[in-house]
Amino acid sequence: MGSITATDMRIFRDNHVVVDTSSFDIPDGSTVAVIGPNGSGKSTVLHAISGLLEVNPGSLVVLGTTPDEALDKVSYVLQHMPITPGIPLTVREVVRMGRFSTTGILKRFGREDRDRVSWAMEQLDIMNLANRSIHSLSGGQRQRVFVAQALAQDHTILLLDEPLTGLDVLSAQVIDDIIHDEPDQGCTVVFTTHDLEEARAADMVLLMSGRVVASGTPAEVLTPEHLAEAYGLGALHPEHGGHEHHGDVVYDDPVAGHHHEEGLGR
Repeated sequence: MGSITATDMRIFRDNHVVVDTSSFDIPDGSTVAVIGPNGSGKSTVLHAISGLLEVNPGSLVVLGTTPDEALDKVSYVLQHMPITPGIPLTVREVVRMGRFSTTGILKRFGREDRDRVSWAMEQLDIMNLANRSIHSLSGGQRQRVFVAQALAQDHTILLLDEPLTGLDVLSAQVIDDIIHDEPDQGCTVVFTTHDLEEARAADMVLLMSGRVVASGTPAEVLTPEHLAEAYGLGALHPEHGGHEHHGDVVYDDPVAGHHHEEGLGR
């Protein structure tokens, strides 16, 4: 059994099935791309892994236990991280919050906590922003701050919801490096994306369309047949153009078309 295992899981929201019966097994220390059209259940899967949504029926095992029990070992960067207007917070203060699951809010930070915060900021190249207000940053800079906050937390699983969407090239490259470097530290990284090239660079892919259509290596999952099932036959074309490519097959995804950054993916 891997770090995350789903068996015949279904996920409901407001009495509606948002992810139908699905099973998958995510190995320890791997990068996993969750891909599919808008509304296909990508973010829902991340919510379930983090314990925000219940799986019923079926099961979801995270690090050998329930998502709720594994919560302190899971770092989650939402697609839109909330920032309360009017509350003055520096970049360093936001990153320090990643240690609260270990230290608590009121306890004094020790050397290990301070070192972990500084290390996370260095990884995301934001030490020069340490005393800046979080409200004054660009979108890409903010995203790097929140990924640094996630790294500052003691974690075995890192969840990232569309972490590269709409970012400047520098921020996207820095975060892309984190996605592929974290498994070297024994961390499993699961991220959602609309970009086929990003998915191909992962160790494993979950292809979503209201359920897990296919899971496995990129070569096993990102086939014309599976993509046609997930996106619809009308989304696939044999010619080339301003679309996403898969061999001689191209698929239309308006979100991917707007947000793909040159040079990303490995």
